[in-house]
Amino acid sequence: MWRTFVSWMDRREDALSLAGVRVTVGLVVFAHLVHMAWLGVPGLVWVDADQGGFRDLGGPLIDRLGGPTPETIAWLVPATAWAALLMALGLFTRLAILLTWFGFRILGDLNSHAGGSYDELLQNTLFLLLLSGSEGRLSLDARLFGVSRLVPAWPRYLMVVQLAWMYLATGLQKLSIHWVPWGELDALWYILQQPTWQRIPFDWAWPFYPLTRLGTLGTWLFEMAAPLLPLALILRADRTRPGRLRAWLNRVDFRTRYLMVGVLLHLGIELTLEVGPFSFATWALYLACFHPDEWPRRFARYSSARISTRSSPGT
Repeated sequence: MWRTFVSWMDRREDALSLAGVRVTVGLVVFAHLVHMAWLGVPGLVWVDADQGGFRDLGGPLIDRLGGPTPETIAWLVPATAWAALLMALGLFTRLAILLTWFGFRILGDLNSHAGGSYDELLQNTLFLLLLSGSEGRLSLDARLFGVSRLVPAWPRYLMVVQLAWMYLATGLQKLSIHWVPWGELDALWYILQQPTWQRIPFDWAWPFYPLTRLGTLGTWLFEMAAPLLPLALILRADRTRPGRLRAWLNRVDFRTRYLMVGVLLHLGIELTLEVGPFSFATWALYLACFHPDEWPRRFARYSSARISTRSSPGT
């Protein structure tokens, strides 16, 4: 078992998948902070009440930087946003990721009433990216300084585990009569009726109540099935070995089908609910679910399909 563990930890692979996660997370953090600054939110939610904010704030990290004052937040937010943009571009990548993680961690933990689970998700992903060597691909560092493309595979594995654990933990927190199959299945309906979450009023949607029950059931089953995702990747790594579960997961391509359902689920969330950058932070981890060698094959297959469509008669 120890030799197997060491072998897994010692695996090397191309940095392409991790680079995709890095670029996406950097753009998500940058866009999120720019959007908040454009709305004028930082001076309200990240500034202490004595300085014009909504709540009494403080903490050991922000206090060392001058405290949650308008002056501190006025430079901390843009500094973190610029670091996130440099991270996405891959310029001085390790330092940019470190500064992004440090600044976003301070801001995300400063006010528990302003934020969501996406704060912790992005912070965890940034920490793994800091250790990953993701600057090996899709970066200015790779062009300017010739950074190695081979990186450890274990940060990508942990990102997949992070994704699965997030979904499973969310499903376990929904063990109530409003979510479970043998209950009322009315959770999604009530969520759509809450002004705090809804993008538009949904009081007109009562004829679609049965569909919201199906959506509630599907969401819960999707989240509870999350442990099968890392298991499918493990069993996919050696498809020649025997085993019924291995054969079934590979035959149905469980990973791709599961992630496609996740894309549709989060699209529905984005169209109906206001949940911050949660969906985009989650989609970033979807990229870690694919081995870097798979991307060229998938792009080639997509390009071939487009060429075939263009050259077919009547198109």
